[in-house]
Amino acid sequence: MKQILVVEDSTFFGRLLEKRLNQIPDMEVQWAQTREEARELLFNPDYSFDVGIAGYDLPDAPDGEVLEDFQTVGLSTLVFTGAVSDQVRQRVWSLGVVDYLLKEDAQNLEFLASTVERLQSNPDTGILVVDDSSLPRETLARLLRVHRYTVYEAPDGKKGLELLKKHKDIRLVITDFHMPEMDGFELTQAIRKNFSRNDLAIIGISAQGKGIMAARFLKCGANDFIIKQQFLTEEFYGRVTQILENLENISRIRKMATTDSLTGLANRRRFFADGETMIKKAAKSRTHLCCAMLDLDHFKRVNDTYGHDTGDQVLRHVSSMIKNHFPQMVLKARLGGEEFALLFPYPEVEATRLLESFRKKLEKAPVTAESGDEIQVTTSIGLAIDTQPGEKHLDDLLKSSDQRLYLAKENGRNRLVAKD
Repeated sequence: MKQILVVEDSTFFGRLLEKRLNQIPDMEVQWAQTREEARELLFNPDYSFDVGIAGYDLPDAPDGEVLEDFQTVGLSTLVFTGAVSDQVRQRVWSLGVVDYLLKEDAQNLEFLASTVERLQSNPDTGILVVDDSSLPRETLARLLRVHRYTVYEAPDGKKGLELLKKHKDIRLVITDFHMPEMDGFELTQAIRKNFSRNDLAIIGISAQGKGIMAARFLKCGANDFIIKQQFLTEEFYGRVTQILENLENISRIRKMATTDSLTGLANRRRFFADGETMIKKAAKSRTHLCCAMLDLDHFKRVNDTYGHDTGDQVLRHVSSMIKNHFPQMVLKARLGGEEFALLFPYPEVEATRLLESFRKKLEKAPVTAESGDEIQVTTSIGLAIDTQPGEKHLDDLLKSSDQRLYLAKENGRNRLVAKD
């Protein structure tokens, strides 16, 4: 359980903060109204705070002194203030805060909660900064680390490409234009040969030019452009956050389009798309693929007897067992209803062994209905093998495995049939 320290002298606003932040999963909020109360909590060994949120102007700390306490113990810090002068703004950013917000409306409260949630997930996001000048590179890297991103640094484009190939978590590249051997345009073009705008974002930066430089970066494939002389910390954070949120939204939409919403397995569309890719790879390597069709026995009886909610519970149970039993390399999908499909990049003997052990395991793992009844679940399975790698389409394999599934049903159910 992560802990958040809120320091706010307004009872009304403090309660709003406490209520909203307590809605974040695995977060526990402690609330203090003065700097003195905050220090008692901060330096209490019974607490280990992850994030600090404070009003800038407190009764016993009118100039943001509590922020210094937060920095002393290494807290990620967000600041609320009634108004921001240039002096306050400069002091806030000099203390390395994550962000500051005005006490204006509920929308800022939602933005704060969203920022806290992002701080928990940002370490999973890699950002690559490429610049041959160490000072600007280190400045950007430091700002990004305040937001807990995993940051990689490269002094030139060649090293940047090496890091990009090595670290699969990189979702954003920030590159300077003027660099030896490979400039920012060339690096952007090289990256776009392997990564689309929807998979990885690029921000170009430069101390040279304005509109023309930005236009050329965008034409080369960058998502955005920043001029070094006009650099504002809050604008930089805003652009980075917006770009990464766009990538996340695209990824979420892709997942929704290719994932069965009930079970989390691949849906029919993804099974055929990924399956054809697997067949092409198998043809090149001259390896065999096995395709299995699984159908739950007497599933209609479950729906008729216990209702569709229990039927859905059974489908989720079976899907969870499929995910846990079969290795990651096996393509696993729900084709519809109570019908599942698996595509194995393994020889027939190994595929048969895995399927038989799954069938027996499922038989011994009943589902408990709301009524308390235990529902035994069994499955019939048809298995087909691509005897000549690359010569059969996925439709052919599915048709063969479906015919053998029919034989399994005809011969008594709860069995595997691998031959006609």
